[in-house]
Amino acid sequence: MPQNVANLREVSNRDGLFFFERSDCDLPFYRGVPIFLGTGRWLIVLASVALAFTALIQAQQMFNTGVATFIPSLLFVLIPLVTLGLVGGWQAPSALFRPLRRRDFLLIIGFLVLNWIVTIIVGLLIVGMFQGLANPAVERVAGASGADRAIYFGATAIQLLGEEILTILPFLAFLTLLNGALARKTALALAALGAAVIFALVHLPTYQWNVPQALVGLVPIRLVLLLPFIITRNIWVSTGVHILNDWAIFTMTMIGGPDAAG
Repeated sequence: MPQNVANLREVSNRDGLFFFERSDCDLPFYRGVPIFLGTGRWLIVLASVALAFTALIQAQQMFNTGVATFIPSLLFVLIPLVTLGLVGGWQAPSALFRPLRRRDFLLIIGFLVLNWIVTIIVGLLIVGMFQGLANPAVERVAGASGADRAIYFGATAIQLLGEEILTILPFLAFLTLLNGALARKTALALAALGAAVIFALVHLPTYQWNVPQALVGLVPIRLVLLLPFIITRNIWVSTGVHILNDWAIFTMTMIGGPDAAG
């Protein structure tokens, strides 16, 4: 309890915080709020993230029609959250989810627009440097129809929550590891970069193992999508941006075909 009080007192001081971070709450775990996760427990959590991603890929091959499409996405979300709860108590996964505030909705819209701008810039860069590859998910929704599209949108929303978990848990693990050795801002920046690189690398199969496209194309976008969580400490906000962004791409694909979103 005294350690938690000290941590809460520390975050009330803006020293060590970026100007855009909220000072009425802190990021979880790395300073012992609501619980401190040591290296051993973080390794278990990160192993569960890897297992969840593997389960997603394998299950998508078995459950790819109708409402069964939800099964891979649910596994992707539940495996790491349940593991986090088992190693840290059920207050641990709940620390990622906070009630939405009114200004959070403005943040979602603002970061959605920012992400579009960054996506356009990155897209132009990729076209100039590499031979870009189409995202199979975009092509899949373009070929779907009727109820299949509605199911796909719903399953995708859950999967995108899983992608936020896949990014945020490594980010918090890196932050915990680096915070004791580096200044908080430096540790946070390096943790965010490390998590973004992991996000890009796990998408290599999606982009046919095109490493330059994955890194150049996804790392900047992933950093933009991670910022809402860093600001609000709320995974619902970053997930909201991610869902609206991908749904917008899918909608443009449905209206204008695959070339409309590329």
